[in-house]
Amino acid sequence: MDNTRVFKMSFASVYPHYINKAEKKGRTKEELDSIICWLTGYDQQTLEQQIDNKTDFQTFFEEAPEINPNASKITGVICGYRVEEIEDKLMQKIRYLDKLVDELAKGKTMEKILRK
Repeated sequence: MDNTRVFKMSFASVYPHYINKAEKKGRTKEELDSIICWLTGYDQQTLEQQIDNKTDFQTFFEEAPEINPNASKITGVICGYRVEEIEDKLMQKIRYLDKLVDELAKGKTMEKILRK
């Protein structure tokens, strides 16, 4: 599978879809941002800079201060793939994020989403 297209997509172009998905289910942009920051180690300011810079997914994850050590606890199926079995590390991080956004939209508690 060629993931290049996904890697080159700007994070900023997908971010509004994440917000929509969360808000449609009664969740907030703040909750979404805290999930993204939990996963990547960005703080609110550096996250917003990445969005303003229209950074692509590859750069977004390469520049992430620290992928949360508990990210490996994120399991399940997204887009037909088990996230824990995705071999491409970058694609796995993107799918981790997708999975967290899904869990938010499905009404999971923040504590569960953040693997506490």
